[in-house]
Amino acid sequence: MPEQPPFPRSHQQWAHFRFSVIGPLLAAPPERGQLQAQLDQLASQTWRHPITGQGVRWGRSTIERWYYAALSAKQDPVAALRRKVRSDAGQHPSLSLRLGELLATQHRQHPHWSYQLHADNLAVLLEPQPDLGPPPSYASVRRFLQAHGLFKRLRRGPRHSPGAQAAEHRFEQREVRSYQCAYVNGLWHLDFHHGSVRVLLERGQYAYPLLLGILDDRSRLGCHAQGYLAEGAEELGHGLGQGFQKRALPRALMTDNGSAMLAAETVQGLARLGIVHETTLPYSPYQNGKQEAFWGQVEGRLLPMLEDVPDLSLRQLNEATLAWLEMEYNRKPHSELGQSPVQAYLQVPDVGRPCPSSQDLERAFTAEVRRTVRRSDGTISLGGIRFEIPSRYSHFPWVTVRSASWDLSTVHLTDPKTGAFLARLFPQDKQRNADGQRARRAGAPDTPAAPPQTLAPLLQKLLKDYAPTGLPPAYLPKDEITPKPA
Repeated sequence: MPEQPPFPRSHQQWAHFRFSVIGPLLAAPPERGQLQAQLDQLASQTWRHPITGQGVRWGRSTIERWYYAALSAKQDPVAALRRKVRSDAGQHPSLSLRLGELLATQHRQHPHWSYQLHADNLAVLLEPQPDLGPPPSYASVRRFLQAHGLFKRLRRGPRHSPGAQAAEHRFEQREVRSYQCAYVNGLWHLDFHHGSVRVLLERGQYAYPLLLGILDDRSRLGCHAQGYLAEGAEELGHGLGQGFQKRALPRALMTDNGSAMLAAETVQGLARLGIVHETTLPYSPYQNGKQEAFWGQVEGRLLPMLEDVPDLSLRQLNEATLAWLEMEYNRKPHSELGQSPVQAYLQVPDVGRPCPSSQDLERAFTAEVRRTVRRSDGTISLGGIRFEIPSRYSHFPWVTVRSASWDLSTVHLTDPKTGAFLARLFPQDKQRNADGQRARRAGAPDTPAAPPQTLAPLLQKLLKDYAPTGLPPAYLPKDEITPKPA
């Protein structure tokens, strides 16, 4: 990108034009007494206006002033020919200091108003205060606000939401900077997007799918993209697992604060896979700007090509999405990188890790919960369903189990200290239990223990210790009293 001139472009154009007019006089100074004749010759010529491009002539005195200004500037004659900067440049004569303060305060209170709305409200505010002067024009209000960085801002969430207000205050106080990870697979971005093209479902209804997109931060490579009918932890884990298997395990993942991203299955699954989960600040989508730019590509190129497809199905949408992602987006030169995402992905140092098996991925995206074991029948409750605990663990007061909320067909008992899988749990089948067949308890003895034939050891010791104390008897045995004769 070329370096911007220190002066406005029009001032630079005027300086170059004036130097081109008097340049021959500086390159070949006229002889004594010949200056006026050469100035008259230059004044008789038609020149091209530096701004409008139309033909124009300049007077001899004007060209003479240019000549002496450049002649007196020994170091930089072009700078001497620039237009002078106005003495009131950067000031706003139509807005007094008091009016400027009122307008700035009004913008802080209503940062989402347009420039015209600010101008109209300021005019009404000044009606009962004629001493402050006439209301400024729309152009003056716009110039003042733009010169002070008071631009119109998009609303960030509900107006009276504490989170939205905190995000607005943070945006005012903290600067926004672009960032980029130094390595491939160092950071991934993930987001759901409501597509603008509807699909026809098998049950005869139309629906607008949600597109899941996953990008690598450094290379901008599209790791995976797929359409779903819902935005949940199940869909997120399904799509994210495919991205892992196609590329690698990244070091970190950035998402927003959606319910699917904060679900226990997602948070715990990323932690088990050793992936740092970073979430954007509430009502601050600009932090995930690369993902938002990707959705612009999807809406601008992919989805328009599917608008006229009759009876578009979700399967067709996903096939077209992956074909466009792999064959166009990933191979097209990126304007910021100067190369395609595929080339950047292959050339930049990679810090990704090998992806585990599909079974390990499926087990990773589960939630680990703690449940109390019923002493009566050795069962626990999970999702409103009772599961039987193996007899060798039924004596535990509580157990930890891992499962996905959307799939209770696979529930595992785990070790709370190591996370190792101990056994698979199955739902309780009361009808099958009614057959009377019962499995043997784990660790139960083959024969019952024989009853003791003597007093308990502790009681024997107490009797032995009590005998030599010499204390009187504590009671009189009734059966040992001799009955009196009648």
